[in-house]
Amino acid sequence: MSEAGEGPKAAMSEAGEKDVHLTETMVESHEVFDGALLHVRRDTVRLPDGSLATREFIVHPGAALVVPVLPDGNLVAVRQFRYPVGAVFLEFPAGKIDPPESALATARRELTEEAGYVAARITPLGRIHSVVGYSDEAIDLFVAEGLEFVGAQPDAGEFLEIVTLSPDAMLEALDKGGITDAKTVAALLLYMRLRSR
Repeated sequence: MSEAGEGPKAAMSEAGEKDVHLTETMVESHEVFDGALLHVRRDTVRLPDGSLATREFIVHPGAALVVPVLPDGNLVAVRQFRYPVGAVFLEFPAGKIDPPESALATARRELTEEAGYVAARITPLGRIHSVVGYSDEAIDLFVAEGLEFVGAQPDAGEFLEIVTLSPDAMLEALDKGGITDAKTVAALLLYMRLRSR
């Protein structure tokens, strides 16, 4: 059934008056799938020229990623198998926000669960939208410093390998195609930019 007032957050709240010539407006919205993690919607939208189009997209609660920096400057990452692509990926600790949890609370939780650390300082690094063509997912990125190891506490069914790499080794892995996870690529490059200032 159609539900007025729903639709992509960006279209509703971030499109300014100056962008009206680019903005699509939701006319009708339908739930296609309501899963444990993903929720799929199919909307009819009015295009800037007045014609109608269909937009299918995934509604996501958002996520947080943390770049853990050890006192010696090395970075903590995890290796884990990602079923949709059938491969093991090198990533920074990250996870889905569990509302009403904040992105910062998620970053702290994932740092402990996946990497086994608590941090004295966590600093915002930026925000990315991972796949704007078909999802509203936003990922908040953080840097964690002043780390203390307390032991990893992975979720049930979560199998991870914790690794420690220098920033240069991570950049080399990126250059050789060893890091292709979009959120980790973005976080690594933003962290390196921050570090160089």
